[in-house]
Amino acid sequence: MTGRAALWQKADRYLRSATLLAADGDLDSAASRLYYAMFYSAEALLDAEGMSFSSHQALISAYGQRFARTGELDPRFHRALITAFNRRQLGDYLAPSGLTADDIDDMRADAEAFLAATKRYLKVP
Repeated sequence: MTGRAALWQKADRYLRSATLLAADGDLDSAASRLYYAMFYSAEALLDAEGMSFSSHQALISAYGQRFARTGELDPRFHRALITAFNRRQLGDYLAPSGLTADDIDDMRADAEAFLAATKRYLKVP
Protein backbone atom coordinates (compact mmCIF):
# COMPACT_ATOMS: atom_id res chain seq x y z
CA MET A 1 0.00 0.00 0.00
CA THR A 2 1.34 3.43 -0.91
CA GLY A 3 1.46 6.35 1.47
CA ARG A 4 -1.29 8.04 -0.49
CA ALA A 5 -3.51 4.94 -0.29
CA ALA A 6 -2.94 4.83 3.46
CA LEU A 7 -4.02 8.48 3.71
CA TRP A 8 -7.24 7.71 1.81
CA GLN A 9 -7.96 4.76 4.09
CA LYS A 10 -7.38 6.90 7.14
CA ALA A 11 -9.62 9.68 5.79
CA ASP A 12 -12.43 7.19 5.13
CA ARG A 13 -12.00 5.54 8.54
CA TYR A 14 -12.03 8.89 10.34
CA LEU A 15 -15.21 9.90 8.53
CA ARG A 16 -16.88 6.69 9.75
CA SER A 17 -15.49 7.15 13.26
CA ALA A 18 -16.91 10.66 13.46
CA THR A 19 -20.41 9.31 12.85
CA LEU A 20 -20.05 6.86 15.75
CA LEU A 21 -18.61 9.52 18.07
CA ALA A 22 -21.38 11.99 17.25
CA ALA A 23 -24.04 9.33 17.81
CA ASP A 24 -22.48 8.72 21.24
CA GLY A 25 -22.69 12.45 22.02
CA ASP A 26 -18.94 13.08 21.82
CA LEU A 27 -19.15 16.14 19.59
CA ASP A 28 -15.63 17.39 20.34
CA SER A 29 -14.04 14.12 19.21
CA ALA A 30 -16.36 13.93 16.20
CA ALA A 31 -15.20 17.40 15.14
CA SER A 32 -11.59 16.28 15.42
CA ARG A 33 -12.15 13.15 13.33
CA LEU A 34 -14.05 15.12 10.66
CA TYR A 35 -11.28 17.68 10.41
CA TYR A 36 -8.66 14.96 10.11
CA ALA A 37 -10.70 13.16 7.44
CA MET A 38 -10.49 16.34 5.39
CA PHE A 39 -6.86 16.97 6.34
CA TYR A 40 -5.70 13.51 5.21
CA SER A 41 -7.69 13.84 1.99
CA ALA A 42 -6.04 17.21 1.30
CA GLU A 43 -2.66 15.75 2.20
CA ALA A 44 -3.15 12.92 -0.32
CA LEU A 45 -4.22 15.42 -2.97
CA LEU A 46 -1.20 17.65 -2.40
CA ASP A 47 1.08 14.61 -2.26
CA ALA A 48 -0.12 13.71 -5.75
CA GLU A 49 1.16 17.15 -6.79
CA GLY A 50 4.56 16.42 -5.23
CA MET A 51 3.95 18.67 -2.23
CA SER A 52 4.35 17.93 1.47
CA PHE A 53 4.06 20.14 4.53
CA SER A 54 5.12 20.09 8.15
CA SER A 55 2.25 22.11 9.61
CA HIS A 56 -1.51 22.17 9.35
CA GLN A 57 -1.57 25.86 8.46
CA ALA A 58 0.94 25.36 5.64
CA LEU A 59 -1.10 22.49 4.17
CA ILE A 60 -4.36 24.46 4.41
CA SER A 61 -2.74 27.48 2.77
CA ALA A 62 -1.19 25.39 -0.02
CA TYR A 63 -4.52 23.68 -0.67
CA GLY A 64 -6.16 27.10 -1.02
CA GLN A 65 -3.50 28.42 -3.37
CA ARG A 66 -3.25 25.30 -5.50
CA PHE A 67 -6.91 24.28 -5.78
CA ALA A 68 -9.31 26.97 -4.52
CA ARG A 69 -7.64 30.04 -6.00
CA THR A 70 -7.19 28.32 -9.38
CA GLY A 71 -10.77 27.04 -9.37
CA GLU A 72 -9.66 23.46 -9.97
CA LEU A 73 -11.77 22.52 -6.97
CA ASP A 74 -14.68 24.47 -5.55
CA PRO A 75 -13.38 27.23 -3.23
CA ARG A 76 -16.05 26.24 -0.70
CA PHE A 77 -13.91 23.21 0.12
CA HIS A 78 -11.05 25.45 1.22
CA ARG A 79 -13.43 27.41 3.45
CA ALA A 80 -14.81 24.13 4.82
CA LEU A 81 -11.28 22.93 5.63
CA ILE A 82 -10.55 26.18 7.49
CA THR A 83 -13.84 25.95 9.41
CA ALA A 84 -13.15 22.32 10.30
CA PHE A 85 -9.67 23.25 11.55
CA ASN A 86 -11.13 25.99 13.75
CA ARG A 87 -13.83 23.72 15.15
CA ARG A 88 -11.29 21.01 15.86
CA GLN A 89 -9.28 23.58 17.80
CA LEU A 90 -12.37 24.46 19.86
CA GLY A 91 -13.14 20.82 20.57
CA ASP A 92 -9.58 19.92 21.48
CA TYR A 93 -8.65 22.94 23.57
CA LEU A 94 -11.78 24.52 25.09
CA ALA A 95 -14.03 23.11 27.79
CA PRO A 96 -16.84 23.46 27.05
CA SER A 97 -16.21 23.83 23.34
CA GLY A 98 -19.66 25.12 22.44
CA LEU A 99 -19.89 22.79 19.44
CA THR A 100 -23.43 21.71 18.59
CA ALA A 101 -24.94 18.72 16.83
CA ASP A 102 -25.76 21.09 13.94
CA ASP A 103 -22.07 22.08 13.72
CA ILE A 104 -21.13 18.41 13.46
CA ASP A 105 -23.84 17.72 10.88
CA ASP A 106 -22.53 20.61 8.77
CA MET A 107 -18.95 19.38 9.15
CA ARG A 108 -19.95 15.84 8.18
CA ALA A 109 -21.70 17.06 5.02
CA ASP A 110 -18.66 19.19 4.15
CA ALA A 111 -16.24 16.32 4.84
CA GLU A 112 -18.23 13.87 2.72
CA ALA A 113 -18.36 16.33 -0.19
CA PHE A 114 -14.67 17.22 0.27
CA LEU A 115 -13.54 13.58 0.18
CA ALA A 116 -15.77 12.82 -2.81
CA ALA A 117 -14.43 15.82 -4.75
CA THR A 118 -10.79 15.03 -4.06
CA LYS A 119 -11.29 11.38 -4.99
CA ARG A 120 -12.98 12.39 -8.25
CA TYR A 121 -10.16 14.80 -9.00
CA LEU A 122 -7.54 12.06 -8.57
CA LYS A 123 -9.75 9.30 -9.98
CA VAL A 124 -9.59 7.27 -6.76
CA PRO A 125 -12.15 4.44 -6.74
